[in-house]
Amino acid sequence: MNFDPQSVRHQFPALRRDAVFLDGPAGSQVPQSVIGAISGYYVNHNANHGGAFSTSRESDAVVDEARRACADLLGTTDDGCVSFGANMTTITFALSRAIATTWKPGDEVIVTRLDHDANVSPWVRAAQDRGVTARHVGIHPEDCTLDLDDFRQKLSSRTKLVAIGCASNAVGTRNPFPEMIRLAHAAGSLVFLDAVHYAPHLSMDVTAWDCDFLCCSAYKFFGPHVGILYGKRALMESLPAYKVRPCAETLPDRWMTGTQNFAAIAGVGAAIEYLAQIGHSLGKRTGRRQSLVRAFATIEQYEREAGGRMLTGLASLPRIRVRGIIDPKRLSERVPTVSFTHMRKSPFEVVEHLAKRNIFAWHGNYYALPLTEALGVEPDGMVRVGLLHYNTSSEIDRLIAALAELG
Repeated sequence: MNFDPQSVRHQFPALRRDAVFLDGPAGSQVPQSVIGAISGYYVNHNANHGGAFSTSRESDAVVDEARRACADLLGTTDDGCVSFGANMTTITFALSRAIATTWKPGDEVIVTRLDHDANVSPWVRAAQDRGVTARHVGIHPEDCTLDLDDFRQKLSSRTKLVAIGCASNAVGTRNPFPEMIRLAHAAGSLVFLDAVHYAPHLSMDVTAWDCDFLCCSAYKFFGPHVGILYGKRALMESLPAYKVRPCAETLPDRWMTGTQNFAAIAGVGAAIEYLAQIGHSLGKRTGRRQSLVRAFATIEQYEREAGGRMLTGLASLPRIRVRGIIDPKRLSERVPTVSFTHMRKSPFEVVEHLAKRNIFAWHGNYYALPLTEALGVEPDGMVRVGLLHYNTSSEIDRLIAALAELG
């Protein structure tokens, strides 16, 4: 079934503004239902965790339901393996410290040069602290894809953890992480997936992927700023959690450090329910997991067509150089996040030009510093534009017309 972004745009108050929001890779807009869930929490349930009184128990119920929603989003039936934190970066630093206690000198970890630095520095720093070697998988600069031969060469029986981004937040590349997981497990390594940039575009399935850990952020999939961590139960129960005493010994509390942002967690549940409602609207009403899978299948198809339209438009501009996959036959290998440079204008000059026309885009390296260093575009970086399912074809045309003004 074809998807029409107009069917959902009315749910997003921000989209009433005369603006083109192409800044989604840095954070999506949110539907009214998410705003209502957050404010409703403060009005009706505002209390800390674990109390015997009504608002505390109601608050705990809100968090429990949000966790069940996250389990459906991630593709696990064990919601006890889902925990919340401030953001993906904070969670990953904490988890890396815990996992690193199992490492010893001579061990190795693998990261990639296509990742956001939040999936690089936590592991590299942890490796340095433990006297462990960090190896960096290279890229093919011509299309910004991972060098799988390099990965295979670096992978060995000494590898204890492989950190992989599911999709590049800078150039949109979808990494072949299921195959990388299989290879890593065959070598005896754990695998951590950064699904932050994957989550708003494609259906996740931690059970089918057999990853050991996965982290994502709700503010990328139409929710508030909350980080979400999944880990296999045996690992989450056995690894040492770094937190204050008394330390909860049962999942998922043992991995949630400090008082959580319960109102924002309520918004996470509402964001997932928003996505499920898209699935409900596309066919017979089913369970939430099935509806989410249906929604993302439709979103993927729409975004692939919209991304192709944007790439075609950019290709018509002679002074624009797109980094990453541009072959129309390979659109299934990417999400509609595109970075480019201009022959005469700096990235900041380009986004400033767009901003004057109410087109919102980013410049710089977007914390994908390993990639921008490998591409040799530092210190200025690139221009990044990204589509989400609420973006329209007319907005893409507006972008291309504005860029054409630069000559």
